[in-house]
Formats: sequence, C-alpha cells, structure tokens
Amino acid sequence: MSVERIQLRKDSVLAAIGHEWSPEQIEAALELLAHSGRFPSGVRKLPAALIKAIQRERLIVAMLNAVAELGYLGTNVQDVLDRAVVSRPTFYEHFSNKEDCFLAAFDVCAERLVKKIDDAVRQGGDVWRDRVRCGLEALLRLAAREPEIARAMVVEARAASAAAVQRRVELMDNFARCLDEQARELLPTPAQTAVTAAGVVGGVEALLYSRLCKQEHDRIESLLPSLMYFVVLPYEGHDAAGEALAVN
Repeated sequence: MSVERIQLRKDSVLAAIGHEWSPEQIEAALELLAHSGRFPSGVRKLPAALIKAIQRERLIVAMLNAVAELGYLGTNVQDVLDRAVVSRPTFYEHFSNKEDCFLAAFDVCAERLVKKIDDAVRQGGDVWRDRVRCGLEALLRLAAREPEIARAMVVEARAASAAAVQRRVELMDNFARCLDEQARELLPTPAQTAVTAAGVVGGVEALLYSRLCKQEHDRIESLLPSLMYFVVLPYEGHDAAGEALAVN
C-alpha cells in the first residue's frame, strides 16, 4: 500500500525553527524539497545545520501523521521514514528510537499549544470569563484543524511509554495551575481550590479524548458553549454559567 509523503507547511516550519533561520532561507529549503521530497544529493546552497533542522522537523511531522493513522502501538520507524522520505541513518542522527521521536513530537506540540493558548488568553484582558473563552477557542481550533497534533497529545500519549504519560500529566497540571492562578487573581472571592481546576481541566481533556477517538473533528469547535458552562459553573455559579453558555 502506498503511503502519502508529508508536505511541510512554511508557517509550521517557521514556528519550529524560525528563531534560528530567516524566512528566506527556510523558503529556499522548502523549495528544494517541493519536487522530489528529498534534498538533492550533495546540496550546498544552504547551511548544513538548516538542512538538518528541517529533516528533524520532517521526522516529527511524519511521526505525528503516522501515529494519527496507525496509533502509537501500531507505528514503527519505517512508517515514519516512508512518510518523511528520509533514510534510516538520517532518522538515527536525530532520534535513538521510535519513543524518542514521539517524545520530541509531543514536546514540540505541547510548546506550540501552550503558546497559542497563552497568546489567546491575553486577548481576554482582565475579565476572567473572557480569558477562559479565548483559551478554549484556541484549544478547540487547534484540535479541530490539526487533529494529528491533538491526537498525539490527548489520545496516543496514553498508549505510549511511561515518559509520554508523565509528559501528558505535566501538561495538564500546567493548565490546571494557570486556571487556578487566574481565578484567584481576577475573581472577587474565589472559593474553589486547586483541585477544582484540576477537575475542570481533566473534564475538558476527557471530552476531547472522546471526540478525537470517534474522529468527530468537525464537531470539536461546536463544544465551546458547553465547555464554557462546564468551566464557569464551579467558579461563578449557575447564572454566570448560563450566561456563558448563551454566548455564541
């Protein structure tokens, strides 16, 4: 069965390695890849370190695609190589094994998700409920439009190694801590504890897990009103939660 090779998007590569290389250099590298999927043999037009960085990004994207299609347990190194169109020696220049590559992919995705949510939350200003809405919108948008990333973090990390499970737990703990801190900062009399925040984050994650397992990607963004009710209820009560639910 033929496997479709990955196509790197300029915006995702810029997000991953744009702090090290200029957009012009990255665009030139992607242009070289556009036709065959491989860098031409003996290419000397670009810095070797840039080519190496892009090859690593290709392997990470290929791992995400393979895992989304086959599941972590069903994925092997060859599945990643087929999608990345790189050699086995190139893979082992970057990663020691499948788990190492998956953990790197998880870390990249987690960093990207945290940044997206942090940036979105700032748009909510000093109103706690607006911050919650902006953060949830960013989360649901990424899960719906880039489900391979969401699936890796929410679904497949549970089936992977103990290290992957620990990373998932740490990511959820980080979101719970942020939710708790902002409630204490912005709500007049926050009566809830850190356990409340952990429960809320766990509930949101569980609902995403269900939708992703069912591949109901087109229904994920429509969860926003219900999730707003769910998050607001323990902090501001039924009336406020009802108001949050009614906002489209």
